[in-house]
Amino acid sequence: MKLALIGFGTVGQGLAEILRDKGAELEAQSGFRGDIVAVATQRRGTLYHPDGLDIDDLLTAIGKGHLDHYPDVLGLTRGWDALTLIKQSNADVMVESTHTNLETAQPALDYCYAALDSGKHIVMANKGPIALAYADLKERARRAGKLIRFEATVMAGTPSIRLAMGALRGCKISAAKGILNGTTNYILTQMENGMSYADALGQAQALGYAEADPTADVGGWDAAGKAIILSNALFDKPLKLRDMDVFGITHITAADVEAAKNTGEKWKLIVTVTPEGASVLPTRIPLSNPLAAVSGGTNAITYSTDLLGDVTLVGAGAGRSQTGFGLLSDLLEIGE
Repeated sequence: MKLALIGFGTVGQGLAEILRDKGAELEAQSGFRGDIVAVATQRRGTLYHPDGLDIDDLLTAIGKGHLDHYPDVLGLTRGWDALTLIKQSNADVMVESTHTNLETAQPALDYCYAALDSGKHIVMANKGPIALAYADLKERARRAGKLIRFEATVMAGTPSIRLAMGALRGCKISAAKGILNGTTNYILTQMENGMSYADALGQAQALGYAEADPTADVGGWDAAGKAIILSNALFDKPLKLRDMDVFGITHITAADVEAAKNTGEKWKLIVTVTPEGASVLPTRIPLSNPLAAVSGGTNAITYSTDLLGDVTLVGAGAGRSQTGFGLLSDLLEIGE
């Protein structure tokens, strides 16, 4: 399987490392071999070689700050923009992991259109196109005879999408409720341990959980994007951010956390998705709720079903290798 990686930051590099380190094992176990033939970044260069790029050389070059450091080899093309690379490369699959834009989904949405128009499957870590244009992309993919997979957009590599759409097929899912943002869950966990909101946020930033501008996380917007994806995937119901109640955790105080503790409850930022709509709300939940035991940067989701009752999945919601695995799991499914 020939791969075009659009975006080569933490997530793209995580996938590349997995393909390098587990390549022989994957080929022996699954008959899968993933060759990276193209890489595009926004500011650090692009590369294309129809016979494949050396992963060690790719990682060394990007570690030096620019793909210009990749060695010159016969047949190598440099400098194509991302759209040209997608259209002209011989890749079977476009792997999209550029920055998420929940307002327009661009430029990733145009990359998706170009991939389908040029006969490529799509695997995504970018939430924007799935959140904003899922129905359109699904129809275009159907007409093109190609697949779109997006496991890594919700809970990184923890198989939340695959559980709902694969393992639970045959059940009717009436609702999904979950903790889908590790930054806010980490902050709330630290506040339960006596830390102030400001100190907990600072620690989350120091550990790399939170960005320098944490608004998307603490304001609930990152979780809201994932709620829209789940609404699309589970219920074929497109939503917009303006259609949802979205509240973050910035107003929660140490006194609020202590009051919940005194009544046997915990504060969690809970995503709720039903056929009627979705919300992201700080919620006091009893200790008996499985989500109450989810601490730190861990994520979790509970699917309410007619045949199995509530099914809860707990796992990593972010991380280099974890999200890289989410991409890999989709590639393996496409290759079956």
